[in-house]
Amino acid sequence: MTETSPTAPPRTSGPARFAALRHSPAWHGLLLAGFTLATALILSYSHDLTRDAIADRQTEDLLASLAQVIPAQLHDNDLSADTRTLADATEGAVPVHLALRGGEVTGVAFVLTGYGYSGAIRVLIGLAPDGTLLGARVLSHTETPGLGDKIEIAKHDWIEGFAGRSLTDPGPEGWKVKKDGGVFDQFSGATITPRAVVGAVHRGLALFERHRDALVTPTGDKEAE
Repeated sequence: MTETSPTAPPRTSGPARFAALRHSPAWHGLLLAGFTLATALILSYSHDLTRDAIADRQTEDLLASLAQVIPAQLHDNDLSADTRTLADATEGAVPVHLALRGGEVTGVAFVLTGYGYSGAIRVLIGLAPDGTLLGARVLSHTETPGLGDKIEIAKHDWIEGFAGRSLTDPGPEGWKVKKDGGVFDQFSGATITPRAVVGAVHRGLALFERHRDALVTPTGDKEAE
């Protein structure tokens, strides 16, 4: 009787095994994991490369904006470095930049947000120690080009009309656009936008008045109450 050896299964060639692997769920999972890892590494490396440059540019932009509401002759300090945080019951936590000359507070600047036709409008407000507005500038907005964007100093001089104003100039009823009975001009077809800026600046004056004593007396890095 002749013994018959078991028949060995046919061997699969390398290319065939690779083709089968490419169609398996495990292969797709490995590819996805590889791409995810590579993307994460690239993003991390890019962030490390650009982090310092972005921080420097942000500081430059901040200083340029602050210079428009705090005249250079009023201070001998770094406006971006000397800050204090107000804890206000109405506005919440508000970072305030202090202008100092010879150790005395000569001005303050901070940002409040109003809401126009298309969304948030961030307004930088500069004030003298007596509560007089040194200036105001819109830092960012999404208002309609050609209408609402006149709040930008680059597009119109309307925003310069706040300089020299205070809580009493005009009085409470005057802190509105003319359409609402106030003294500030509105734009044709875009009343909501200037109304939001006027409201934000007026809130800024009220905020300063509530914390005037604490703000005009430097206290290092302590929070003003």
